[in-house]
Amino acid sequence: MLVDSHCHLNFPELANNMDAVRQSMLDNGVGHALCVSVTLKDFPQVLAVAEANENMYASVGVHPDYEGEGVTTVEQLVSLANHPKVVAIGETGLDYFRLTGDLEWQRERFRTHIRAAIQTQKPLIIHTRASADDTIRIMREENAQLIGGVMHCFTESLDIALQAIELGFYISFSGIVTFKNATSLKEVAQHVPLDRMLVETDSPYLAPMPFRGKTNQPAYVKYVAEEIARLRNIPVEEVAKATTENFFRLFKQAKPALCN
Repeated sequence: MLVDSHCHLNFPELANNMDAVRQSMLDNGVGHALCVSVTLKDFPQVLAVAEANENMYASVGVHPDYEGEGVTTVEQLVSLANHPKVVAIGETGLDYFRLTGDLEWQRERFRTHIRAAIQTQKPLIIHTRASADDTIRIMREENAQLIGGVMHCFTESLDIALQAIELGFYISFSGIVTFKNATSLKEVAQHVPLDRMLVETDSPYLAPMPFRGKTNQPAYVKYVAEEIARLRNIPVEEVAKATTENFFRLFKQAKPALCN
């Protein structure tokens, strides 16, 4: 069994086809999925997906690209996270790729999420793009190691991966690792310890080969696992077992669905 540790099932590309999404997960051995929040405005949709499906979970947080969301407080996040289906805080982090100028508001929002995670004792889902050094620095300054979490859709260097692991974080690989030009990332996937690894789709985006450019879905996480198994020269079942155990070890509030 596999777990898609990061997807956006409330986005219309998937929300409008949930019966097919669920069946495809079943057909491809994907037993569980974590539906990740990107805005507080849309959080009720994320939670609704988790509440309607025994094998799905939710997070609460504001993605760093959403400047228009305004100020997010620790109190808001703590209150919204007080639900048995909410297993994580995020996604949060830093993104210097899409936005420019004074991004101190982004860094302050990131700090707020780390503080909320520590208060709720729910792990962090961290997004970092073109901002790795600042991301690690703020994680250290805010004592993110007290709660841990996952560096989702990882595309940074092995050095950054090892620094995150040292802080108690897992490294999650998406469909990008299947892309032919992702040479450096493939090397990272070969060296990250299997007991610190997760797999994800980030669907509906970043569909793996051979579906690149099409709508992604949780079922396709198996192609991520297969590529990691190929890179490490181990059975895909070993990757599936390890990443599933890692998921439930990290997201302690997530309980395996009985039907799986």
